[in-house]
Amino acid sequence: MNETATAPTAPLRARAEIDLAALRANVRALRARASGAAVMAVVKSDAYGHGAVPCARAAVEAGASWLGTATPEEALALRKAGLPGRIMCWLWTPGGPWREAIEADLDVSVGGMWALRELVAAAREAGLPARVQLKADTGLGRGGCQPGGDWAELVAEALRAQSEGLLRVTGLWSHFACADEPGHPSIAAQLTLFREMLAYAEGQGVRPEVRHIANSPATLTLPESHFDLVRTGIAVYGISPSPELGGPADFGLRPVMTLSASIALVKHVPGGHGVSYGHRYVTPGATTLGLVPVGYADGIPRHASGAGPVLVDGKWRTVAGRIAMDQFVVDLGGDEPATGTRAVLFGPGDRGEPTAEDWAQAAGTIAYEIVTRIGTRVPRVYVNEEQAG
Repeated sequence: MNETATAPTAPLRARAEIDLAALRANVRALRARASGAAVMAVVKSDAYGHGAVPCARAAVEAGASWLGTATPEEALALRKAGLPGRIMCWLWTPGGPWREAIEADLDVSVGGMWALRELVAAAREAGLPARVQLKADTGLGRGGCQPGGDWAELVAEALRAQSEGLLRVTGLWSHFACADEPGHPSIAAQLTLFREMLAYAEGQGVRPEVRHIANSPATLTLPESHFDLVRTGIAVYGISPSPELGGPADFGLRPVMTLSASIALVKHVPGGHGVSYGHRYVTPGATTLGLVPVGYADGIPRHASGAGPVLVDGKWRTVAGRIAMDQFVVDLGGDEPATGTRAVLFGPGDRGEPTAEDWAQAAGTIAYEIVTRIGTRVPRVYVNEEQAG
């Protein structure tokens, strides 16, 4: 992560402005929707490209009582930065840093016997009990333990290790496949199976601190799925997980990241002038072109070539031709903004600029990918770092 604590005095080639006041407000809005359940702010993948440590701190300030990461390395980095409280990580591979996670008092996810065995061995070595959350595969088909005999074996072995003081089963959890599609038949099926797997584990003697299955879309649209904890990821950053149902404002959210760059060159060209690699765009007449100094090496999706929107001097422009590694061009239609003028690729959208969802539509992807892929060459500039009041 390339952090810039406050706005710099010199202009930047590009910047991703991160509004921590918006993030705190989003967490408070999600807490209000959580039906009394605790809120986990998921800060995996460098907080979806926003900067894990500053965003984690802001989320905790706003009342998130858990933090979530994918990898143990991400979780350990939060602890090293001084983040207190409960931190959970779930994407483990054989030989992972189990002992370090135990010693850092992390909650680790286990969804198979190999992981439980490695965790128990690490707990013996550390001389400390592990905090473990058992993951059930209720239908997503990724991580997690299958129902039936596999789940029974995992629960039994976890309880045996717990009786030996090697671990404590702190949670039972699963993950939705289609929660962003309300009414999808898999949602009810997964909820039913999750309840059955919970009942089995609890019937065997598991007393979890938290039970959870709800992600961002389920937090916003499925109150029956909230249980003890909701895991909110993309919604923390003010992006709608279900744009078909509504934009961020419809859910009381505000996008946190604004991505912009300084126009590097404005020049006059005649009609019939090819633009960028392959000449996929040819000027229809005499015009002006603006050079925007960011490209796919900065995370700007090449698939948005010819379609990505940019706000320059109050007007929407469109990427002209192919997006290159470090730059792209917009046709300014004869206008002549000064070099150094700010070109806004996306932001909250309430100041006339495009949004991450607009770029997602242009690139044929989802807004999650648009913000997460913004690279480390683009400094993160944090605003509203101090909580008001």
